Amino acid sequence: MTKTSAAASAGGAVPPSCPVTGMLHSWDLSTGVDGPGTRFVAFLAGCPLRCLYCHNPDTWHLRDGRRATAEEIVQEVAKYTEFIHASGGGATISGGEPLLQPELTGELLHRFKHELGLHTALDTSGFLGARATDALLADTDLVLLDIKSWDRALYRHLTGQRLAPTLDFARRLAGLDTQIWVRFVLVPGLTDLPENIEGVASFAASLGNVTRVDVLPFHKLGTAKWRALGLEFTLADAPVPTGDQVTAARAVFAAHGLHAV
Repeated sequence: MTKTSAAASAGGAVPPSCPVTGMLHSWDLSTGVDGPGTRFVAFLAGCPLRCLYCHNPDTWHLRDGRRATAEEIVQEVAKYTEFIHASGGGATISGGEPLLQPELTGELLHRFKHELGLHTALDTSGFLGARATDALLADTDLVLLDIKSWDRALYRHLTGQRLAPTLDFARRLAGLDTQIWVRFVLVPGLTDLPENIEGVASFAASLGNVTRVDVLPFHKLGTAKWRALGLEFTLADAPVPTGDQVTAARAVFAAHGLHAV
């Protein structure tokens, strides 16, 4: 992270390290949904996707956050390390999309793991996976990977972006044997077609490093945020999945030998 001048590399004095900074939206403590155990979750601002069912549209832009240093965030996490260790938890970098700010994300993962001794997780769509350095991934114990659709046209409709970078990132993680929890949001009338679920399940099973699949029922808890931002929530009238629909989707993943919850 430290940058040295040409003079320094020629034998001159090395300037003081510049603190790694970025845009932090918020942080929270959670249990069970952002990785194992109780987690400190840092939500970074900014995201290149525009998911139709996003429940945090207030994190889409970098300007939606406040500038913070990695040191500030590490000091905040340090207040809870005893409690986190006791629960078998760790720290998760989420967003927004944390790989929009890879320098801050990498610094935090490194310091969480090596200074605080915490299990680390990266919550990402994978769309910007090419920005993750090998060093960043070496400091990542778990990737929470959103695979929002197998159908390419539907993926673009849902997110405004392409599916291919996410799949490429997943294959790269498989090559590194980095543990993945796949996240799949079940939206009746959109993502619930059997062939769509089957495609995600077959791909996830082929990787060999997916240890869990979270089938997440679509909800409308972010509706008020959309309205407050003057945005149209186009899924306002979409149905939420029934318990039977969620169970059926989980069964597809289970049929491929995956642990689906």
